[in-house]
Amino acid sequence: MSGDALRLALVAGEASGDLLASLLLAGVRRRWPDLQAAGIGGPRMAAQGFDAWWPHERLSVFGYVDAFSRLPELLRIRRQLAERLLQERPAAFIGVDAPDFNFGLETRLRAGGIKTLHFVCPSIWAWRGERVKKLSEAADHVLCLFPFEPELLQRHGVAASYVGHPLADVIPLEPPRAASRAALGLADGDTVVALLPGSRRSEIRHIAPLILAAAALMFRQRRELRFVMPVVPGLRGLVDPLLGQLAPGVPVELLDGRSHEALAACDVTLVASGTATLEAALFKRPMVICYRLAWLNWQRMKRMRYQPWVGLPNILSREFVVPELIQDDATPEALAREALAWLDNRPRVEAVERRFAELHQLLRQDTAQRAADAIAQVLAA
Repeated sequence: MSGDALRLALVAGEASGDLLASLLLAGVRRRWPDLQAAGIGGPRMAAQGFDAWWPHERLSVFGYVDAFSRLPELLRIRRQLAERLLQERPAAFIGVDAPDFNFGLETRLRAGGIKTLHFVCPSIWAWRGERVKKLSEAADHVLCLFPFEPELLQRHGVAASYVGHPLADVIPLEPPRAASRAALGLADGDTVVALLPGSRRSEIRHIAPLILAAAALMFRQRRELRFVMPVVPGLRGLVDPLLGQLAPGVPVELLDGRSHEALAACDVTLVASGTATLEAALFKRPMVICYRLAWLNWQRMKRMRYQPWVGLPNILSREFVVPELIQDDATPEALAREALAWLDNRPRVEAVERRFAELHQLLRQDTAQRAADAIAQVLAA
C-alpha cells in the first residue's frame, strides 16, 4: 500500500465474506478509481485488485470446537495484521462479517487512530446479543444489510447505515432460468434439484452426506430427477468419494462453483443454512434449509438463540415460509420428503415466489453506492 490513492484495509473470512467484499470493492472503486486495498480476502476480492496478505480460508472455522483448536493460529494472524496496519496507516479498515476475528482487530486499530467500519451487522437480533457492546467499541460505523438493523444499533449508540444487500443488486429480479439451464446442459422440461451443502470443508463433512443421501432417496422415487451440486474449487476431492458411497448411479453433476446458475436453473434446492439461503430466495427458488453441527456446538447455540428461525428467508419474513431441518431433524428421509413436497404443490411454489420477489425489492438498494457514501462520510468526519 503506497502512494496518494485512497488506501483501505479489509478482512473477509470464508467464501460468503469474499463475495460480499468483492461487490463492495467494485462499488467503492467506481467512486475512487485509484483505490488500493489489502488485508485478508479470497479470489473474488483479488479479481477486484485486492492484495491478500493471507487467504480468507485461514479464517474459516466451523463452530466453537473448531475455533478453539485453531485459536493460537488465529490470534497470531490477527496480531501480525494489526501491527502491519498500524504501521502502514490505511485511511480506514473495513471488517467484513467474521465478527469474532474482526471485532478485536477493529478495537485495536480504532484505539490506534484508524477509522473502522464493520460491513454486515452481526445477528445480535437472533443470538448472542451481548456482542453489541463489543461492536460499539470496535466500529466507528456499521454497514447494515437489513432494514431493521440501524435502529437497533442506534439504540445502543452505534452509528449505522442501511445499505441493502449487494446480492440483491447483482441477482436479476427475473431469474435467467432458460439461459442457466442451457449453460448447464439441462433441458427446459427437466426437473432439477440443486444441492448446496456449504463452502467449508467441515460443512462438506457434516452436511454433504445428508444432502447426497436425500438425493438418492428422491431419485429412487422419481427417476426423472436431475441433480446439480456446486462445489467450491479445491473441495471436489472431498465430494467425489461421498458421491460414490451415498448416491451411486444418481445423476448428480458436480459444478466448479456456478452456484448462481444452479439456483437459477433448479426447481427446488436442498441448501445449508447461511448466505446461500438468501441467494436461493433472491432467485425465487423453493428450498429446504438444513444444518448440522457438532453436538457441543449445537447445545451452546440452542441455548443462545432468541427466535425460532435459522434460515435468512424465514428470519426476514418472520415466519416459516420454507422448511428448516436442523440437527437431529436433518435426516435424509425428512430432506427428501420436504423437497418432493415442493415439486407436488405448484400453488405453494407460486406463493413463495411472490414473497421472495417482495424481499428482493426490499433488499435492492444499490448497496455499492450507499456503502461508498457511508465510507466517504466516515473518512470526512
